[in-house]
Amino acid sequence: MNRKKGVGILAAAALFALAACGGGGGSNKEEGSGGFTEDARQGVDKDPTAQGPAPEVEGAKSGGEINVLAPDPDAGPNDLDPASQWSVTGNAIVQSLLFRSLTQFRQDPDTGDFVLVPDLATDLGTPNDDFTEWKFTIKDGIKWENGDPVTAEDVAYGMKRSFDSENFPTGPGSAYSNPYFKGGAKYKGPYSSGENFPAITVDGSTLTLKMSTPFPEMDYYGTFPAMGPVPVKGDTAPPDYGLHPLATGPYKVDKYVPNKSLTLVKNDQWDPATDPARHQYVDQYNFTFDADPSVSDKTVLSTAGEGDTTIVTSMLAQSYTKAQQDGLSDHTLVGPQPCTGLSYPVYDKIKELEVRQALAFAYPYEDAWSAAGELAGVTLANGVTDPSLGFGVLPPGMAGRQVFNPTIEGQTIHYDPETAKKLLAKAGYEPGEYEVSWAYDASTPEGKAAAEQTKLAYEKAGFKATAYPYTGGSLYDIWTDPDNPIHKKINIMGVAWCQDWPSAATFLPVMFGKGSPYNTGGFDEPSVDKRMDEIKTLPLDEQADAWGDLEQEIMTKYYPVINRGYYQTIFGFGSKIGGFDNDTTVGGAPTYRTLFVK
Repeated sequence: MNRKKGVGILAAAALFALAACGGGGGSNKEEGSGGFTEDARQGVDKDPTAQGPAPEVEGAKSGGEINVLAPDPDAGPNDLDPASQWSVTGNAIVQSLLFRSLTQFRQDPDTGDFVLVPDLATDLGTPNDDFTEWKFTIKDGIKWENGDPVTAEDVAYGMKRSFDSENFPTGPGSAYSNPYFKGGAKYKGPYSSGENFPAITVDGSTLTLKMSTPFPEMDYYGTFPAMGPVPVKGDTAPPDYGLHPLATGPYKVDKYVPNKSLTLVKNDQWDPATDPARHQYVDQYNFTFDADPSVSDKTVLSTAGEGDTTIVTSMLAQSYTKAQQDGLSDHTLVGPQPCTGLSYPVYDKIKELEVRQALAFAYPYEDAWSAAGELAGVTLANGVTDPSLGFGVLPPGMAGRQVFNPTIEGQTIHYDPETAKKLLAKAGYEPGEYEVSWAYDASTPEGKAAAEQTKLAYEKAGFKATAYPYTGGSLYDIWTDPDNPIHKKINIMGVAWCQDWPSAATFLPVMFGKGSPYNTGGFDEPSVDKRMDEIKTLPLDEQADAWGDLEQEIMTKYYPVINRGYYQTIFGFGSKIGGFDNDTTVGGAPTYRTLFVK
C-alpha cells in the first residue's frame, strides 16, 4: 500500500510520516510540555511469560464512544489488509484494536515503557543457535469475529501473503519477509506461487520458520499484522479482503470508507484471557481521516459537546500555543517519535556530490517549518535547532547512532545560500543553471506556504526551482510510482521514516537498499548493499555499532539524503479521554490499547 505515513507530519517538507511503525521506549508523560526530547529508548524490555488478561488501567471504565480525528495530510489507510499495514496510522489502529499477530507490545502501567510480549503465540518464539530457524506455538481458544477458531494454518497463510510484493507493494514483507526467509527472494505468495512454501511449515499448533540469513529480531517482526492470520477458507483476492477483513482483536469493522472514515465496534469473540496487552473499554471508535486541522483542533479544545471525547492525532502548532495561553495544557501532549524526515535527490539525476550537499545548505529549515505551522525545536528539530541532534538518518536514541554534523566548505549545515552557491560552482554550475523540482501538498495553506518558502530559498541559493502542486492524496502516490506524470518531472523525492523496532536494521536497508520501495531517490551503491548484508550476519551485540559506522560512511561519502527534521507530535484530547499516552511502538500515536471514557 502507499504508506500514508500517519506517523506524523513533516508538513514543512510535505512529507507524510509514513512509516514504519517503530518499537521505541517509553513516553513523554508531561502533558503540555515542549522542547525536543530524546525519549526513543535504545531498547525494549521483553517478557516472554506474559499472559492475559492485560493489567487493568487505573480508573478505567467501560462504555462510551471515542472520536479520533486524523488531520490532513495524516490520511487514513487505503485498505485494512494485514499484509499492507506499514504506516503509523494504519498500524496504530489495526495492531491495537483489530488484528492479533505472533507478538505485540504492552505498556507498563508503572513506568510507561513498552514491553515486547506474546500475542497469538504462547511465548516470544524459540530460535536456534544462529537465528536461522524460529518456532512459535499458537495459543488455543482464539477466534475470528465469526466464532471460527484461529488455527496455525491461518497464521501461516497470512504470513505467506506478506511475500506478495505485487498485491502488497509497500507492505513490510518487501523489507523483511522476502529478504530474510529462506527462498523468500523467489516466493511470491499464495496467489502466484501457491501455498506450499518450505520456509513456513505447520505441525499441529507449531509454526517453524526457516531463514536464509540470521534474523535475531524475528520476535519484533512478529508484532506486524502481516505476521498474523488470514482465514485460509475466507480469503478473497486483493484488494477485496482489505475492505472487509475479519477481526481477531477486541474490535471489528462496522463501517469503512478508505482514506476517509472507519467505525469500529466491540468484537464479542475476543477473549481477554488470551490477550496480555489489549483492553475493550470503549464501546465504539469513530475515525475521521483527512480532517480539517483547524476544525479538529477547535473541537478537541472546546469544553463541551463532542470535544470531551475526541482525540486529534496531530495538532497544529498555533493551536498548541493557544492552548498553553488559555490554560488548556492538560488537553495536549508532546510525544517523541523515532522518526526522520528526509529529502531524496534522485540519485541517477542529481549525480554530483557537491549538488546534493548544496541542497542541504539551500533548504530553509526554520522558515519552512514555521510556514507549515510547525514549532522549531518542538515538533521538528535537527542540528539547526540543536547541534547535538545532528543531520544523520537514524533518529535520536537509536542504538549505534552517531551524531553526524559535517563541516563542508568550512560550514556546518544550516540555511546558507552562499555556501550552496560555492558548492554549485565547485560542481561546475553557474547560479540559475541547475534546476531542481519537487512535488508538494497543495491541499492546505500550510503546504503551499512551505513550498513557497522552499522555492524562494532554493532560488536564492543559486538553483532554478520548480514546485509541482498535488492535491490527489499522499505524496507517496508520486514518489513510489515511476509511471506517475509528476514523478517523471521531478528530481527530488522524499520520505518520512520511523523505526519498525529499536534497531537500525529497520532504517538503513529500507532507506538505502537497492529496490526498496521507500528508497524513493533510488540510491544505488553495490558496496553499501554488500555491507548491509554483512552486518545482518554479525553477532547481535556487534550490529548496532556496525550500522552506526555504515550510516556515517553513507552520509560522508555519498550524502544521498537531506535531513529535514526529527519528529515530535502534538496530540490533543478531550477532558473525558482516559488512559491516553504516546505509543512510540508505532512511531507516535494514541495508546489505543488502554483508552477509556471517563
